[in-house]
Parts: sequence; structure tokens; C-alpha cells
Amino acid sequence: MDPIRNPYAPGAGQRPPELAGRDEQLRGFDVVLERVARERPERSVILTGLRGVGKTVLLNALRSQAVRAGWGTGKFEARPEQGIRRPLGAALHTAVRELSHPDATIVLGTIRSFIERDAGPRARLAERWNPGIQVPPTPGRADSGDIEIDLVELFTDVGGLAADKGVGVGIFIDEMQDLNAADVSALCAAAHEISQQRLPLIVVGAGLPHLPTVLSAAKSYSERLFSYQRIDRLDRSAADHALRAPAEEEDAGYTTEALDAMYRATGGYPYFIQAYGKVAWDLAPTSPITADDVAVATPEAEAELAVGFFGSRYERATPAEREYLRAMAELADPEDPSAGVATSAVAEHLGRTPQSLSPARDALLKKGLVYSSERGLVAFTVPHFGRYLRSQAA
Repeated sequence: MDPIRNPYAPGAGQRPPELAGRDEQLRGFDVVLERVARERPERSVILTGLRGVGKTVLLNALRSQAVRAGWGTGKFEARPEQGIRRPLGAALHTAVRELSHPDATIVLGTIRSFIERDAGPRARLAERWNPGIQVPPTPGRADSGDIEIDLVELFTDVGGLAADKGVGVGIFIDEMQDLNAADVSALCAAAHEISQQRLPLIVVGAGLPHLPTVLSAAKSYSERLFSYQRIDRLDRSAADHALRAPAEEEDAGYTTEALDAMYRATGGYPYFIQAYGKVAWDLAPTSPITADDVAVATPEAEAELAVGFFGSRYERATPAEREYLRAMAELADPEDPSAGVATSAVAEHLGRTPQSLSPARDALLKKGLVYSSERGLVAFTVPHFGRYLRSQAA
């Protein structure tokens, strides 16, 4: 089949040709946008799930909905080594510019004050903010040095600007679990204050399954502050639709047996659907794609995933951390790997004490290779990672 017409898109955060299985989230967010713009009470939104389930794609789709509704939007990806001032300020700068409010100068000055608060008078040029427009900082606004106070003032000014236009502002944060503890606490407090003021500003975050635990540890009321939505693998009908719809746009299709084989191989995970679909299309001689075509494509798709999706993550681990990962893979339930493995079982399997394995486990948590949904349990953040590790050992 013509590779130039291949419709599948197995890229990181790249929107697939058919965003299948997410209609409920998209419809629900339209309601949130309208309610917030009308100053109705509504919670901010948190998307959680394993890597490869399409959180970033959905986050971008929700942002597009906000843009179509006339909202101001900004997005950034959290990083463990970076504070929140510069990326959040830059995101809000984008949002304010999208609002096109004639009196935005003062608010832009507040944003600049917020960003440059930690730079100091002798800061290098790289530590200062260069927004592309010349707006002086607003003295005495969002520059106290207390991140919680400054965020409340910043959100108040930006939210008030949006309220004047009868729309809202959405702050979209990817990899939200990587924010440091102080910034998470301040973000929760500011979002809480803004919701009480009924100002039209919401946070939409995406992160790994343990993100609710991170937020709860920061502020106990975060359980009521956010609407938590777990993004999981697609069911069979949605997975079939994700494969069929793009193929039909190119006058191609799949046999029922081929779809059976694809679901067994991908497990319904959106990233895998795109990866296997792309290879199956390229290798199939004609349409419809058959189960035999899928059988031929599977080893090549798995080889590509072994290098890019799995291998790149495995290479980040030290020898001690890899030993821990392999033990997890051997102990995990192949039918339900997301259930997690007891840390005590890992220690027993390796003939070590749990305390001696704490450094390796903590390092894997920080690298985002595993997560702990509850005390004493760890699980892979990447679907099928255990299967990959078991195949490497075979």
C-alpha cells in the first residue's frame, strides 16, 4: 500500500487522525467552558493515565476547544528542575495576548513582575523575560516573593481581564506531577481562591496516575478542587474505529480478523494503535489489511518500539535500577500489570531488604519510569513495559 498515504501518526503528543474514545471528555469540557464563562461554579480539570494513552493529545484538544470558544489559553510542560514562575508567566502572557483586551498593559506588567521576581537587579539577560513587547513590570503586584501570594494576585488580574470580555482563561499544564511541592501547593491555593471569587480562570493538568496523590499531599482540599478524569486504553469498538476511520478516508480497510489481531497486539493503547497501524499499512500489499499482514507487521512494530518507546527509557536507568525493573517485570501480573507490585515482594525476589532498595526505587520514581498509587506498591508508568523487559530476558 502507498506509504505516502499512510494516515497513522505514532508521534509523541501528535494528534492521531481520529481521536477515538474521548467524546465524553470533549463534551464535558464544552460544558465547563460555558459554565466558567458565565461565572458558574466549576472545578479545574486533571487528566491522569499511563504514558501512551493520549493525555497530551487530549490536553491539546481541550485547549483547541477553549480557543474556539474565544478563551485566552496558555500551555507549558512542567520540569522537575524548573520553578513555575517563568513557564507559567509565559503561558499567561500568551493567554492575555489571545484575549486582545484593549487594557491588557497593566496585566502584562503584572505577569512580568511575577516572572522577574526571582531574577534580582543584577540578573543576567538570560534570566530576565523578553516577551517581544515592551511592557514595564507593575511594582507591588505578584512580586512579593511568596509564590502563593503572587499566584493569587496574578490569577486575579488575569481572570478579571477575561471576565471583562465575558470569556475565560485556561492554563494547560502537561507532566504536572513534575512540579515541585511548593509550586503545587501554591497552584492549588491560587486555583482555590480564584474559584471562590468566581473569576473565569481554570487549570487543566495532565500527568501520571499518581498526580492526584501529589496534589492531595500539597493541599487536602485538592480532592474537591479538581475534577479528576482517568484516561485509559480504548475499548474494542473505539480501538477499531481509531484504525478503520483513517483507513476509510484513504479508501482502505481491515478484515475482522486483522482487527482482532491488532487489538491483541496493542491492548487498546492509543500510541500502540498508531505505531502498529503505521507498520501494518506500509507492509500490507493491498487493502483490506489482513491478519497475515498484521502478523508480518508485529515483529517490525515491536522492534521500533523496543528502540524508541521502551529502549530509550530503559537506557536512562542505572544497573541497580534495571535490576529493580526486571524484578518488577517478573513479578507483575501479565493480565493486569497496572495493578502494581509490592515493594516487599521485589525485595524478597532479589534477596535484599526493602530499605537497601529504596535508592533505586526512589530514583525510578523521579525518572518517571514507575509510580506508586498507594503505599507499598509500584507499577510501570509505560504500558507493556513489563512485557518488553521479559522479552529482553528471554
